[in-house]
Amino acid sequence: MNMPSLEGRWQPVYAEMNGEEAPRMMLDKMEIELAGGEYAVRFGGVTADQGTYTIEADGHLTLAGMIGPNAGRTIPGIFRFAGDILSICYGLGGVRPKQFDTRGGEQLYLANYQRIAKG
Repeated sequence: MNMPSLEGRWQPVYAEMNGEEAPRMMLDKMEIELAGGEYAVRFGGVTADQGTYTIEADGHLTLAGMIGPNAGRTIPGIFRFAGDILSICYGLGGVRPKQFDTRGGEQLYLANYQRIAKG
């Protein structure tokens, strides 16, 4: 079975950090684009964070920040698809998360994304 592609533009529909839900209003203005091994995070259409990403076969994803607040940082993460929702749990502290849950974790950020239709 082929896994859906991570490539494309994604809008967060839910996010939490260390067990605290992110404000909905913030999510509505945000999107992440994954294309050709590069990522860009935009707020209100303005690129705020940019870099590269690599995917390992076991559902591991690693971001390498180049421009913005994460410049020079490596952010290990895990990802999975549930229907048309892409879930990514980021280890902002540099440690790869073991599960899709941020409670009790240090600097864990979980986001559920929905693909933005092309057009």
